[in-house]
Amino acid sequence: MIKRKMSSFTKTIFFLWVLSTKLSDGRIFTFKMHHLFSEPVKNWSNSTGKLSHWPAKGSFEYYAVLAHRDRLLRGRKLSDINATLSFSDGNSTFRISSLGFLHYTTVQLGTPGVKFMVALDTGSDLFWVPCDCTKCAPTEGTTYASDFELSIYDPKGSSTSKRVTCNSSLCAHRNQCLGTFSSCPYIVSYMSAQTSTSGVLLEDVLHLTTEDGHAELVEAYVTFGCGQVQSGSFLDVAAPNGLFGLGMEKIAVPSILSQEGLTANSFSMCFGHDGIGRISFGDKGSPDQEETPFNLNPPHPTYNITITQIRVGTAIIVGDITALFDSGTSFTYLVDPTYSKLAENFHSQAQDRRRPPDTRIPFEYCYDMSPDANATLIPSMSLKMKGGSDFPVYDPIIVISTQSKLVYCLAVIRSTELNIIGQNLMTGYRVVFDRERFVLGWKKYDCYDVEETNTSEVESYAVSTPPPVSAGIHNYSTPESTSKDIRNTDSGSCVPLRTCHLHISLLAFFGVVSIYMHMAYMA
Repeated sequence: MIKRKMSSFTKTIFFLWVLSTKLSDGRIFTFKMHHLFSEPVKNWSNSTGKLSHWPAKGSFEYYAVLAHRDRLLRGRKLSDINATLSFSDGNSTFRISSLGFLHYTTVQLGTPGVKFMVALDTGSDLFWVPCDCTKCAPTEGTTYASDFELSIYDPKGSSTSKRVTCNSSLCAHRNQCLGTFSSCPYIVSYMSAQTSTSGVLLEDVLHLTTEDGHAELVEAYVTFGCGQVQSGSFLDVAAPNGLFGLGMEKIAVPSILSQEGLTANSFSMCFGHDGIGRISFGDKGSPDQEETPFNLNPPHPTYNITITQIRVGTAIIVGDITALFDSGTSFTYLVDPTYSKLAENFHSQAQDRRRPPDTRIPFEYCYDMSPDANATLIPSMSLKMKGGSDFPVYDPIIVISTQSKLVYCLAVIRSTELNIIGQNLMTGYRVVFDRERFVLGWKKYDCYDVEETNTSEVESYAVSTPPPVSAGIHNYSTPESTSKDIRNTDSGSCVPLRTCHLHISLLAFFGVVSIYMHMAYMA
């Protein structure tokens, strides 16, 4: 009798232990994202003296710069990377190195915490910051407000900094190690020409705050690159203070946070119509979101999906195509014959006069907007994904303002090799990159609203409105600045231990164990 009771007791304890260790999966850590052309980034860039000309939002130059940046960062897989870009007002050619990545966020690293403005990149894995610099981008005199402090990481200046040795499972270049316990070197090359970072791996605390009704401070140990040598566009303002890789490899921060039990291995990105955004680590979306599986290539997994059908107005284009879901690319790129079929069907249903080709922009199908234009006159678009879920496209066009009239263009560009679903088609959604279930999720979402997710409430932030990235007829007017106060909460602190997140779970666990032992004894 006692043996049976103890067996039941053991199973119950095991269940409670598993449950307690999973409690941390409910945490969501949210960061504010700044688009490349947001006012804070603009002001920072002007302060560096690197950017002599800033294109007016909604102009030909504005969209030309974004598209030119896409092509150069993706290299010849999109188009000829040697194409030049000049402005109609006689300004000098605008260099891609003066632009860089599409979104930035500010993170705090080390003890005491130091802020870094890092570029976000779903196409790479490593998180790195300038550190013990031999060759880095200049940071002197480039501070703009608290969100855009530029720093150089000092391992000796952080009491929680640790070396990552060559026997670490995250050390990918052991063949270059001097010994088992020497510092692990790293080098990462990027697709844009002659752009790379190299140095050694370190470990330190990343400062996080949960965004629910009971804000909790968490200091998570993460592995990152101490970027000693940068080359190419990293020496300009492409990634002036480091880069935050969001890929699927083990060394990526989302993977590390999940491995440590701090969050679910998933994150979401939210893109508003005016470019305001948020990235939320641990967010698995909501039960009613649409989903499609990733096409996994085990050696180098990416956020690649399959589109089985494209609807343009009343026309349907059938045929499986694989495409990279890339939030770091401004526009959407399709190879032939898919591109031609989509564009021709769009054109056959458009009711406005098509404009002659304009060498300033890469969009082939542009139209003069009629005075009585409205969204119902523009052919709609929707993607059907593998698994049957629909992905309605809220902004298949961009609207360009000229001196005399408005022009709209199909915001899809012909590609030479890669199919890419860019940020313009993601606008209006919360896009979930679920790396546990290997699915992409999406749901219509207003980045300004506070919405209950499946695990916690996501806060809105006080932000200034950046220029629109993609503007349809229904939202052409630039929205007024939207701001919501950050809720002031009394937050407890957490000591910088990699197991601090288990503290509450362990207390709860041992409390339950005590109760059950007492019950077993009384029985």
